[in-house]
Formats: sequence, C-alpha cells, structure tokens
Amino acid sequence: MLAPTTYSRRPVRAPRLTGFALRVVVALARGPFGGALRRKFLADVGIEQLRAAHLDGPPMSHPDTPAGTWTGTAIDTASLFREPPRPTGFTFETAADIGAAYRDGSTHPVEVAEKLIAAIEASERNTLPLRALIAHDKADLLHQARAAKARFDSGHPKGPLDGVPVAVKDEVDMVPYPTTAGTRFLGRQPAERDATTVARLRAAGALLFGKTNMHEIGITPTGLNPHHGACRNPYDLERDPGGSSSGVACAVAAGFCPIGLGSDGGGSIRIPAAHCGVVGLKPTFGRVSEHRAVPLCWSVGHLGPIGASALDCALGYAALAGRDENDRQTLHQPDPTLVGLRSDLRGLRLGVPRGWFDDADPTVVQACRRMLDRFVAGGAVAVEVDVPDLELLQMAHIVTITSEMLASQQGYLAAHRTRYGKNVQLILSLAAGLSGSDYVQAQRVRALGQASFAEILSRVDVIVTPTSAVTAPRLRSDALPDGESDLELVDALMRFVRPGNLLGLPSISFPAGYDAEGLPIGFMATGRPWEECLLLRMAYVAEGLVERQPPRFHRTLLP
Repeated sequence: MLAPTTYSRRPVRAPRLTGFALRVVVALARGPFGGALRRKFLADVGIEQLRAAHLDGPPMSHPDTPAGTWTGTAIDTASLFREPPRPTGFTFETAADIGAAYRDGSTHPVEVAEKLIAAIEASERNTLPLRALIAHDKADLLHQARAAKARFDSGHPKGPLDGVPVAVKDEVDMVPYPTTAGTRFLGRQPAERDATTVARLRAAGALLFGKTNMHEIGITPTGLNPHHGACRNPYDLERDPGGSSSGVACAVAAGFCPIGLGSDGGGSIRIPAAHCGVVGLKPTFGRVSEHRAVPLCWSVGHLGPIGASALDCALGYAALAGRDENDRQTLHQPDPTLVGLRSDLRGLRLGVPRGWFDDADPTVVQACRRMLDRFVAGGAVAVEVDVPDLELLQMAHIVTITSEMLASQQGYLAAHRTRYGKNVQLILSLAAGLSGSDYVQAQRVRALGQASFAEILSRVDVIVTPTSAVTAPRLRSDALPDGESDLELVDALMRFVRPGNLLGLPSISFPAGYDAEGLPIGFMATGRPWEECLLLRMAYVAEGLVERQPPRFHRTLLP
C-alpha cells in the first residue's frame, strides 16, 4: 500500500504553445534535438518522481475489479419514473418528457426529429458555430423517426428510450457513419456494424442522429479539434466545453437530446459534463462493453452516458451496462441495478480528501463546499480522509494513457504523422520518450493505489471532490484553428479525475452551482466497483439542492 502523505502538488511549469511556436516545437521533437526536448517536457510534468519511487509488489495491467454474480436480470427502468423530478430552476427536456409527449399525442417522433434537424442547422448558422456534430444524416434520422412513430401509433413502443434522440461520440462505430476518432484520415468508409453500445441503444428505439465532435483521438480534455472545428460551450460560445466527449455534452446541454454516449480515458465524460452543466457517469471498468469502440487506451478507457438529468443518465446507464461476449472485460460483472435510487442520503459516508478537495479555483471550491454542506444537512456524514501519494497516481495515469495511445497509433504514424493536429503530434512525440520501465512502474503504482483506495472505501461510501479545478476556459483566438499545447490547463482540468480511470472505479459528475459568469461547476463522487447506483442517487438528490441555470444557446424539441 502507498504510504500516507500530506497532500502536495508540484505545479506544472511548461510553456503554453500555439501557432508558430507550436509548429517549431513539433518540428524539433521530430529532429535531432527531439530526445532533449522530450526529457525536458517529461521532467516538467514530474516523470522523475515516478522513476525514483521505491515500490513493493508486482504491476497490475488492468484495474482489478471484484467478480460478481450475473443472472442477466434486466434493470427495471420503470422504477426511474416512480421518483418525481428533482430539478429546481431551469429544467432540460428529459427522456421522460419526450415519452410522455408521445403518449399523450402532443407530438410524435417525426416532429421531434424535424425540430432536431432545425436545431442542429441553427447551431451551425451562428457567428460562432456550436460544432457539436461532425456528421449528421437527416434521411437516416427521419427513417428511424418514422419507424418509432409507427410503433407508437400501433401501441407497441419499445420502452422509455423509444423515439428519444441520443448523441454518439465519434469514437464508437455506428451505421451508416464512418468512425474518425476526431482525425482526418481514419474512417474513410462507413462502419459495417454497430458497436455493442450503439446496438443496445438502437434496439431500445433511440433516435441516433449523428456522430459528435471530440478532441482528436481523445488525447486532451478540451473540445479543440483542428480538423472538424472547435466545439463550443452552450453556456458561453466563447468558452471550451471540455473534452474529449465535447460534442456529446454540448448536444445534451444545447437541448438536442437528453442522453448521449461518451467515453472517458482521463475524465473525458466527467469534465465536459461539468463544464456544460449536465450529468456524466464513468462506470466501473468492464461495466459497459468497449466492443467496436476505437481502441485508444485499453486499460483506462470507459464508455458511459451523459444526461440532461440524473434520471436521464440512469436511463442511459440501464441501456448500456451489462455483459458482452465480445468484450471479456465485461464478463465478471454482477447484474447492474438501480435499486435504492431514492431521494435522500441519510447515513451516507462522504470521504473528503484533505488538501486535494480544496486544490481548485476559489469559486469552484466554494460551490463544492456548499454542495457538501447541503448533503450533510440532508443526513450524509462528511469524513476527512487522506489519499496517499496522489502525485504518483497522477503520473502513473499520464504514463499509462499516453503510452497506450502511442501504441494504438503505431500503425498510422509512418503514413499519417503530419496529418494529426500539432498538439497530438507533440504529445505522441513526448510519449515516445517513455520507456517500458516507466510503463511497468506506473502499473506497480496502479496496484498499490488500488489497495489504498479499497481501504479508504471500506471506511467511507464515496470519495468526493470537484470535477475540475476550473470552470470552462475561454477559447483563445491564438489557439484557433490549429490548437494549443497548454499543460498547466490540462493539469487543472484533470486534477481530480485520473484515479478513477487508473483504478477503474465508477465516478460521476453533476452540477454543484455556477460561477459569477454563469458557467457551470461540477461536483464529483467516486465509489466502489459496481456501485453506480449510489453515485446516480447522489446526482439525483443534488438536483433538488441546486437551482439550474439555462445555457445561452439552447433549443427545445417539444411543443
């Protein structure tokens, strides 16, 4: 087990690079000075601390989640609609609202699809286009909508997702679209088959309306994409939405859909959910199939839902979770459940990490402390905890995800190296400076971190922090359209999310409030393996404690 330490964080000291300076550094990284440049950048992010650490025990190549009993029992999604809506203030249109409108005849799926098409087109006519989507097939959407309308007309809808628009990140195969993973050279042909997750959404009757924008290969937690355009935040179109599931969170916040499918290798569901004022769940490693998702980071990647509300996120989770014979990582999970999704937190033990919780901008800390106080006033118990050697865990995640992403791109680098965005080229060059020993050392930290978090989570039910140390950053003109390298910003965005990915623990972000400019602030809870329901319960309760505010760009689909 890692040794208990007082929380500390060595600030990242790396220059922000854009434009000409970024192009020069990328060129140097490929030339004779590349080795020295890599050593400098890796030292700036703290690699020597990992290399010098004296660790006991063997490496762990994947998160070690306990096996559970699988019976194949489906989640009772009807239970989601027995709880009353919780939000105060502004309310997004939910899957339940759309289903109710279909049942009472006030609208139908074709009309909703037509309004969705109009909303997408309006978002692209803005002086600052939203760029939530990079591919959209109106004919395919209307075909799905007519089939859904026929099911409702005959009195045989498939369930609560039938006729509900759902966004899908362009990292997951979905017929009839190509899968580019945010690049300009992958996905030259349409996908031949749906990913397991997409097939499950389609089988539930969801209206799958396009592929959403993302940071190229998901390598940075922003919405900057030099090939498909910068994705913009519906709360302020001059702000970044977070990433890499930027387009999914944007689509949900903009009112295009109540549910989206994202991915999270280093906060890529939770960060954009926080910055766009919605709910994002990264499930337990192995809870949701990765079959026919682009293999970018095998041991830290997760697929999961982003929802307009906690119940929308739960509904998406219910559709996605479960075993899949095509993905062996899913085969030892217990039945997913939503039993106990009720409206109080009495007796829940909230682990509050000393120092770490408060290592964010003061406005973020204030909002999250206020949310914590409200949870305690509602019957939860706050327990201070120490999380050992967080800096080592953070570095282990950096080494793991960048090494795996470099390995995932090896087959393309010879022919396409210069076709990646400059930021991606630089990160892949830096990853080439890591050694096999670095990767093994990171996996030894993973094993020790797994034991440390398991011990903490035997004393508390969840560990709580802010989701991001900052609210949505401004999209600066010098970063457009080619992108930027800003390691200090990346550190602020990812400061709280990395352990959940490295250790495979379920983690959720939900709104905790807004800053003075109306930008959303996310609160994050991380729990024990397979206890997603507990996290969704916290998000559900939180909706009754925070008055939601509307995005500046928002469209409605219902009359």
